[in-house]
Amino acid sequence: MGLLMLVVWVWGMNFAAIKIGVAGVPPLLLGALRFSLAAFPAVLLFRAPKVPLRWYVLYGVTISVGQFAFLFSAIRVGMPSGLASLVLQSQAFFTMVFAGLWLGERWQLNQVAGLVLAGAGLVLIGSAHGISMPLGGFALTLAAAVMWAGGNIVTRKLGRFGPMDQQAFVVWASLVPPLPFFLLSYGIEGPQAIADALLHFQWQSLGALMYLAWGATLFGYGVWTRMLSRYPANRVAPFSLMVPLVGLTTGWLVFDEALQPIHFAGGALLMAGLLLNLFGARWLVRNRPLAAP
Repeated sequence: MGLLMLVVWVWGMNFAAIKIGVAGVPPLLLGALRFSLAAFPAVLLFRAPKVPLRWYVLYGVTISVGQFAFLFSAIRVGMPSGLASLVLQSQAFFTMVFAGLWLGERWQLNQVAGLVLAGAGLVLIGSAHGISMPLGGFALTLAAAVMWAGGNIVTRKLGRFGPMDQQAFVVWASLVPPLPFFLLSYGIEGPQAIADALLHFQWQSLGALMYLAWGATLFGYGVWTRMLSRYPANRVAPFSLMVPLVGLTTGWLVFDEALQPIHFAGGALLMAGLLLNLFGARWLVRNRPLAAP
């Protein structure tokens, strides 16, 4: 729990780093640079775990390329960093759905109730699109959450290969995203945008890139992969819903991002869904009436 709470803090600050990064570097190029820096020179320090190549590819395509291509683009088109940190945590409930469909993990009553509350919260947040939150940014952030959830299922499947160095797996899986990101950047953002960004690279962009590569990726996903490979996905994933507490505070302090009342209402429902998911089963057992003798 201590490691997961540290990951919560690191990932909460991650959204501010993304906003700083995409201000000076196109989002897809930023993704390519992030994972290039995460992979090199770290691959020289770790031995690759004995996992079939397809699992490295699946992990890299979902939790790395898919998630961050959508998330970086969402923040680039105007999605507030703090609100993005909130909406992205819907991945916990997409993970719960996918784990039920593909891993056979059974849902409990409190998890279903938490899913309903979270869904209502996302509807409220999405209905408040406008100048402060473009609808496209909201949709892109939801797509990022879906891709993260898919990556969580891949991570959960890694447990079948026995004990492994999860940090090493994340490092070697970071070799997958750079090429797809560079190709997407070349095709969508264009060679001129790439050249301009690299020629006018600023120290703020470098600081953001280092934080994204070493803090959020190597440390954050190293710990996250370790937890998901050892414990049920529907118990680990909900911890990420505490990330918005850090993300929203950082967005307010650093970028003066202000939420509307409907955002607070939607966020409260989303967080209530987390609490019900995490502690609802324990509460139900504690408050279950005793059988008559």
